[in-house]
Formats: sequence, structure tokens, C-alpha cells
Amino acid sequence: MPEYIHVSVAWPYANGDMHIGHLAGAYLPADIFARYHRLKGNYVLMVSGSDSHGTPISVEADKVGISPRELFEKYHRRFLTTQRDIGISYDLFTHTDTANHHRVAQDVFTILLERGYLFKQIQQQLYSETQNRFLPDRLVEGTCYVCGFTDARGDQCDNCGTLLDATRLINPRSKIDGSTPVVRETEHYFLDLPRFAEALQDYLNRAEKAGHWRDNVLNFSRNYVANLQPRAITRDLDWGINVPLPGWESKRLYVWFEAVMGYLSASIEWAVNRGTPDAWKDWWYNPQAKMFYFIGKDNIPFHTVIWPAELLGIDGIYHDGSGSINLPYDVPANEFMNIEGRQFSKSRNWAIWLPDILERYQADAIRYYVAMTFPESRDADFSWDGFVSRVNNELVAAWGNLVNRMLGFASKRFDGAVPTPGTLTEDDQTILAQSVAALTSVGDLLGAVKLRAALQEALRVVQEANVYLDRRQPWKLIKENPQDAATVVYTILRVIDNLKIVLAPFLPFSAQQLHEMLGYSGRLFGEQRIVTYDEDGRSHEALIYDATGATGRWEPSELPPGQRLGAITPLFVKLDESLIDEERARLGKPHQV
Repeated sequence: MPEYIHVSVAWPYANGDMHIGHLAGAYLPADIFARYHRLKGNYVLMVSGSDSHGTPISVEADKVGISPRELFEKYHRRFLTTQRDIGISYDLFTHTDTANHHRVAQDVFTILLERGYLFKQIQQQLYSETQNRFLPDRLVEGTCYVCGFTDARGDQCDNCGTLLDATRLINPRSKIDGSTPVVRETEHYFLDLPRFAEALQDYLNRAEKAGHWRDNVLNFSRNYVANLQPRAITRDLDWGINVPLPGWESKRLYVWFEAVMGYLSASIEWAVNRGTPDAWKDWWYNPQAKMFYFIGKDNIPFHTVIWPAELLGIDGIYHDGSGSINLPYDVPANEFMNIEGRQFSKSRNWAIWLPDILERYQADAIRYYVAMTFPESRDADFSWDGFVSRVNNELVAAWGNLVNRMLGFASKRFDGAVPTPGTLTEDDQTILAQSVAALTSVGDLLGAVKLRAALQEALRVVQEANVYLDRRQPWKLIKENPQDAATVVYTILRVIDNLKIVLAPFLPFSAQQLHEMLGYSGRLFGEQRIVTYDEDGRSHEALIYDATGATGRWEPSELPPGQRLGAITPLFVKLDESLIDEERARLGKPHQV
């Protein structure tokens, strides 16, 4: 029975290009996971979009002298092409400035207010006397009052992960002009999080009992729930979603409050676009559906505590009351990906930008190295010598060489077709059985979101296949016993066909290339397309995954003898070691957009 799998992916602020940390933290893990479930025949809905309203967008827009809308639309378009080119297969990648998202966010606010989960309170907030305005938390920096980190943001400390009260920062300063803000009073709405404490504790207890949450995610969430405080959900801003109340025209919904609603609003947008407006409920209200949230560790409390609280508060808003809305089933948050031993820093230009490296390297080479170094349980490091070494020694020498030499050999020696085998020896049967077993062993790891281990297991079978070939040596057998050589080549082509499927979630571009080299027609996966459509009178661009024509299945090879092979072309490009120093020299230099 197919499962309903919802894949929710963190929403990037549309204030700059995507970088390698984005890819490692959320987008590539989500894509690998979604592709696996599609091959399994499950019903997958994978959504995300550009976060259009965060203070970082206003800050960057002010810096370059354009409006926040112009800035986010510019980077939204770049996000679409970048993710298409790296192969992130969203059913819908949209943004939070759609009329649909505004409507959903305001509906959620209204329901929470009507149900008594919101209250008004006078709040102390930092005010800039030099600019005559309240400062959003992201426009304030200072020393963290928890760990002493001197460059903490007003909303969160990047060093210890604590969600902060900006007014308690030690030595606060404005990020705009460096001036010292003062504390003034302003009225805002608050989400009464303590009202949800018992329900959230029960939710986390169920998650712990189920046993599939990562320890760091569960522990962080428990600590947060143990100290729940009401949290402001409106702000004194002019860019964002309007508070749907008279007299509140000068305030906006706080981005942390409304952005997480994008998982719901994007699901609704997807369903409406398909002409099946209620289809999203197959995931959100289906008790058998599983909701997975792929995020970085800095976003854990928003997805394991705050978003579940919002969902609990609105349960039934879009439904007939016959079922409960689904809370996150798993939140496999990744740690951070550092670069050459140092933490990513946009201000210091210490970053590897995806549009930039996609101009120089194959998408699958980037995907392979990042997946092999996923920061699943601790911070990891992207090093250029590691990139070159793994691509050359594993992707090119182990997998690519296995594929190209054996398909080339078959094409040349067996008239461009899969040879007809004789009786398979025990050795032949063993390696074929190992490749079939990989569908289970790798699949189990993928299903458990142990993605790095899954890729390592797949590579182990690749290496076993190479060892098998070194024993059987069909290039020698062809002279002594052509029938035995045909049997070996047939066996290894079936093994390669199985490994193609096992590796396809990680390496979709080269898997499709290999699919055609093996003589198959059609596409393993569907097509990723950037589409443009009208959304309440405004032109809207989005990235979609069109499953039409997808033929890939997580099943053993049935490669038939006599099948004509396609044109044999190299899967991967070997990298010159000189690029290590070239790439390191690029670090720290301004990024040109």
C-alpha cells in the first residue's frame, strides 16, 4: 500500500544567493528522500519557497537601494534556476508574498485570536533615535546574555542557538549605523505558547517513544518546551503581511510566525494549481500520512514547538472536523556545513555559492560530495581537496569507470547489445544478489533518513562489483571462452542497472544518462520546470516537479538479453588537482551577482 509522504523544506530568505550550507542543511537531504519515496511508488508532496518578508530582505534592499519586493523577486528567480540546475525536485517551490499565502496567514491569525490563543501586550522594544523607528530584531546585534557571544543577533544567538529577547542584549547596537538603540514601549499581539505546553509535551513523548527523532532535535525541543514563554507575533514594520484588524495598519505579522505557515499554504497552492483544491488534505488530515521537515539546526524550535503549537491552535480551520491536522512526524535537522574549517560568513564572503560552482562542476559531482559529508549528527566541513579526492577516487574511478568500461566493452564486443548469458556461476549469482539486496539495505537507510550511511552502503556494493570484475576478467575470457565472457558481462550489466536505481536519488542526472545508455526509453524521474502563472492578477514564477513520464521503480533489474545499448558517454569528469588552490583563492572575495 503506497504511503503519503509530505516533504517540507526550509524556506530560504530571498536576500542573497543559495550557498553550499543551504544545500547540505536542508535542500539536498529533502530531495534525496523525496526521490527515494517517488521510486518506491509512494505519494510524495514536496513543498517550499522563498521567504519574502524577513528583515534580512529589508536590510539588503536598503543597502542596494531597491524595494524589498524587487530584491526578493530577483533572488526568487535565481533560487528557481539554481535549484532546477542542482536537481531539487519540488512539487512546488513558491514564495510567501503570494495572495494565497497572505490569505492563509491572516486566516490562521484570525482563528488563533478567536480561540483565545493570542493576547495584546505592551512590549519593550529597541528604538533607533537616529532613524526614528523601532528596530526589527534582525537589525540589532550585541553580546548574548546566555553565552557571551559578542555578535549575537537580536532574535537568536548563532553561537548557542538560544532564541533571544533583543532588549536583554548586552551592549546592543544598530546594524544600520552602529548607534545605540533605546528601549521604548509598543503594543503587539503574542502567541500564548504556555497554553500548549501539556499538548507539546505529549507530542514530544510520542516522538521519543516512536524512536525515529534524532537525539539533538528531541533534546533541544524538550528544553525549549520546559521554558515556554509567550512570543510576540506582530512587529512595527512596513514590509510583510498586514495584521487583519482595524487600527493595526502600521504593523505586520512577524516573519517567524507566518513563514512556517508556508508549508500549509504551499500545499494548498499546489492543489489549486492542479485543479484539485482539496487534494492537500490527503497529507495534512490523513492519519496515515507522514510529515517530514528538512531544516538546519538553527530552525529546530520553530518546527518542533512553535509550528506544532500553531497547528494545534488552528485544528479544523480547513476541515470538516472528522480528523486532526497532522503534526510533524519527523524533523531530521542537520548541523552546519563549514568551509575549509571555518563557519560560513556572508559578511566576510566566506561562502561557496551554488550558482557559481554550478558553472564549473557537474551537478551530480556536487551532490555526491555534499551527501558524503552531510552534517547529520555534527558539524561537517566542505574542503576542496576532499571534493577533488572523493569525486576522482569514488565517483569517477569506482562508479563511473565501472559503468563506462563495461558498457563500452559490451557495446564493442557484443554488437551493441546486452549479451545472452550462459549458466551463472556462484560468483555471478553472489554479486547479482548483493546488488539486489542493496535495494533493501540502502532503501531502509533512506527511509530512516540516514542518507550519508545509505550512500556509503551503495558505494560499498559498487566496490564489490569492481572486485568481482577483477576476479572474473571478461576482457581475458572473451579470448578463451566467449560464452563465459558473455555471462560475466550480462551479470555486471544487471548489477549496474540495480546500482543505477540505488544511486538515482543521489545522482539523478547521471542515473538518467546511464538509463539511456542501458537502452531504456523514458525518464526515471519526471521533469523539473519553471512555470509562470497569474496569481490573483500578479505574475508568479514557481518551480514544479512534473511526474509525467516517470518510469523509475525501486525494483530489481529486468534488463533483457538482446536489448540494444544506447550511445556510451562518460558519466563524470575527472578533476585536476590544480583547482584546489584556485577554489581556495576564491574564498573571501566578493560574490558577483
